[in-house]
Amino acid sequence: MRRPWIVGVSGASGTPYAAAVLRALLEAGEAVDLVVSRASRLTLLDETGIAFRDGHWREDLRRWLARGADGTPDAFAPDTEGVHHWSAGDLAAGPSSGSYPARGMIIVPASTAAVAGVALGLSKDLLQRAASVTLKERRPLVVAVRETPLNGQTLRHLVTLDEAGAVVLPASPAFYAGATHIQDLVDFVAGRVLDAAGVPHGLYRRWKGELGGATR
Repeated sequence: MRRPWIVGVSGASGTPYAAAVLRALLEAGEAVDLVVSRASRLTLLDETGIAFRDGHWREDLRRWLARGADGTPDAFAPDTEGVHHWSAGDLAAGPSSGSYPARGMIIVPASTAAVAGVALGLSKDLLQRAASVTLKERRPLVVAVRETPLNGQTLRHLVTLDEAGAVVLPASPAFYAGATHIQDLVDFVAGRVLDAAGVPHGLYRRWKGELGGATR
């Protein structure tokens, strides 16, 4: 039985993070169900120049995943055959039901609006509904929040998600892995997302307890 990871992309800045997570999931042999919110399509267009269209989603996805974090086209050669796309407005989609088989869900990047909607159980679109289903079914939910600064209301929403069992993972790159390129910083965050989901990868150099290791 196909058991995909549901990946929700919300409207926060950070579409390269989503692309890196999607590529790594596919490279790990994982199936993916993709939900791209209406707001995130505007962000994707602004950050990459790529218009994500329901009728041409696979072509648009390939262009997006092939693009490097620095804007280089065709920096990667993604295989998108393992992806199933669901329209964000389709509340009758598979991931809207707890009986739909899924491994869990990743929201990357997660906007404060998406965080609030999931924390409050609004289910105003498929992304929020799928996240609510993931929580009620006690499946892994990783929320890669990408916003700064955070106000008190958002912090309370993040605590609510943590108490509900989600992993709150700020899109915060580290520098001990020896990053020399913007893609390295993006891949570090993507790797930490996959660590939280329990998916193996080789996206970044792990800490081994050796000071200065990043400079060697």
